[in-house]
Amino acid sequence: MDRRSFIKKAGVAGAAGATALAAPAVAQERKDMAIVATWPRDFPGLGTGAQRLAARIDELSEGRIKVQYFAAGERVGAFDSFDEVAGGNAQAYHAADYYWKGKHPGWAYFTSVPFGLTHNEHNAWIQHMGGQALWDKLAGEFGLKCLMSGSTGVQMGGWFNKEIESADDLKGLKMRIPGLGGDVMAKLGASPVSLPGGQIYENLVSGAIDATEWVGPWNDYFMKFYEAAKYYYYPGMHEAGSTLALGMNASWWGSLSKNDQALIEAACGEEHTYSMAEYNANNGTFLTKLIKEHGVKLREFSDEIYDSFGEAAEEVFAETVAHSPLSKEIHESFAAARADVGGWMKLSEGAYYAQRNRVLGL
Repeated sequence: MDRRSFIKKAGVAGAAGATALAAPAVAQERKDMAIVATWPRDFPGLGTGAQRLAARIDELSEGRIKVQYFAAGERVGAFDSFDEVAGGNAQAYHAADYYWKGKHPGWAYFTSVPFGLTHNEHNAWIQHMGGQALWDKLAGEFGLKCLMSGSTGVQMGGWFNKEIESADDLKGLKMRIPGLGGDVMAKLGASPVSLPGGQIYENLVSGAIDATEWVGPWNDYFMKFYEAAKYYYYPGMHEAGSTLALGMNASWWGSLSKNDQALIEAACGEEHTYSMAEYNANNGTFLTKLIKEHGVKLREFSDEIYDSFGEAAEEVFAETVAHSPLSKEIHESFAAARADVGGWMKLSEGAYYAQRNRVLGL
């Protein structure tokens, strides 16, 4: 055999060998990603947004990250999703992180807190003012990595089976309201109840609770709360810019390539922006439907009631800061962002809205 023939045959054999080795290597690159959500399947906005994100990660990775999505109750209960992911039984959850404030009050700040940050303000804090680093620090204590992956904007104050004319009317009221907002209501004499979305309607209809907050007109319309409560209050002091999270098992996240991490970050960022636009596009339409088709009575909380919310919120924040050094660090960072960005928003968007609406009579 001459030298040229030998090299040619050796090259063919080498290529075949490389192909044989490449097949299992490619197979090993595939990552399974089970996402357990806190939302009902196909529920507008919250559920469909989480499902859209799951499909997008699968699509962008061209199936290399094989995503299985489980709605609340399909694999674990809604509020069991945190432990499922932290324990490594699933790779990710989709939720509002204030559901986990019982594990550490700092979690509440990364969804929304009373008198908190709007969508735009929250983005500024998380992305440019140290918020993500603090989120990473908190999540890391539980073996998690979290990213913003949805937003519902300023929420409504809630549904009540009676008019709320003063803070005294809140006393003794059983209200579904999670997060630090629930703690504020407790300071005012209400009994806060934490329920996943899929259980709210039955509890409201049965009288097990007297009031509930959920999200806003688009979501609330499909929940049919109007069948049990006709008074719909605004604005919600408890959630000014509720951010949804993709929380991932930190070990699993660390096993991903930089490219796959960037891919997931991109999918989350895309969904975060898209979902806020979707809520803004739908809430006005469905508020009109609630009022005209179902006789819902829209009411605004009085200044006196809002002042009571504010006083109670300061007590709740003081208790939160006293919980731990990390709680204090998170709160102080949040408060600094609220003052800085909020001051600018007052002069920009706030002032513009006021003048535009005055001129146009909106």
